[in-house]
Amino acid sequence: MNLQFEELTATDGARLGIATLDAEKSLNALSLPMILALQDRLDEWASDPQIVCVLLRGNGEKAFCAGGDVRALVEAGRGQPGTVPPLAAQFFAAEYRLDYTLHTYPKPLICWGHGYVLGGGMGLLQGASIRVVTPSSRLAMPEISIGLFPDVGASWFLSRLPGKLGLFLGLTGAHINGHDALDLGLADRFLLDDQQEEMIDRLLQLNWQEQTKVQLTSLFRALQLEAVDQMPAAQWLPRRESLDELLDVADAPSAWSALKHHLNGDDLSLAKAAKTLTDGCPMTAHLVWEQIERARHLSLAEVFQMEYTMALNCCRHPEFAEGVRARLIDKDQKPHWHWQDIATIPLAVVDAHFEKAWEGRHPLADLSEY
Repeated sequence: MNLQFEELTATDGARLGIATLDAEKSLNALSLPMILALQDRLDEWASDPQIVCVLLRGNGEKAFCAGGDVRALVEAGRGQPGTVPPLAAQFFAAEYRLDYTLHTYPKPLICWGHGYVLGGGMGLLQGASIRVVTPSSRLAMPEISIGLFPDVGASWFLSRLPGKLGLFLGLTGAHINGHDALDLGLADRFLLDDQQEEMIDRLLQLNWQEQTKVQLTSLFRALQLEAVDQMPAAQWLPRRESLDELLDVADAPSAWSALKHHLNGDDLSLAKAAKTLTDGCPMTAHLVWEQIERARHLSLAEVFQMEYTMALNCCRHPEFAEGVRARLIDKDQKPHWHWQDIATIPLAVVDAHFEKAWEGRHPLADLSEY
């Protein structure tokens, strides 16, 4: 199962629940059994009056969580093009339900987002009420490279970033450091990688009977004072004005073209982002543009419902399988996209990704009225 659970008792008898992702070799990639087990334990802790706070973390120095186990999804669909593998339908429903649970959790939930926090890892981090990043944190939604789309609630959090930054990050899969995460509202606290045990010790010393929010705020402010000197330089907010101007265009093909012009530019960070985009999946770029446009007026539950529809349709179309094959299975890094030119992709094909791909009621309908 690659998960560890423990409960620690505070000085006043209250308990801290700790869930640890324990699949270090795969950078704590989420499998369906891990998702289901984490959901069950979080539900149990939510209804246990003795559990006053939950910590979600990952084992190993390299990553909190580098995403979902997409290789298993693609392998499950081999030999059945045009269909949705049952594993994929189960996986995405369970993953998005877990992410929604985190966003709406009734108790303080701390997520320690060190190292790589990619894709599904971002879904976990963004749902937490206290999102911790460190000097080693590298956050990203890199789905442009595998022919999927920024999911796990990214429609929600990318569409709410300043200006065109959410669109830029979704299109390019650009990495975000700890300073960026704070600047963009994608993290709440910056602590040192070696402060986790101190944080836990101090959580156990709190009086959980009164003024919990005040005490938690004081604790994290004090810890952050020790870390602020090691905060990296900001990358993306200082570029907001230029990115807003660059991406002030009418459609996804125009955005692709605008970024492509910076492939050999003097701004090395922007050139790297442009290369990731142009090496990536043109269909994904269309989906990023459309999902961010649609999500501006959706509730959180509606976002996950929309993303579930998109995810199942990506499983039916060839780009996702080919991207995962090239990047993660065969690792030849040479995906052969079905749609190679973004300007020639029919909008009807893009729109089809937002149409129902199952019979009956929406599997996530109970998150809200659908």
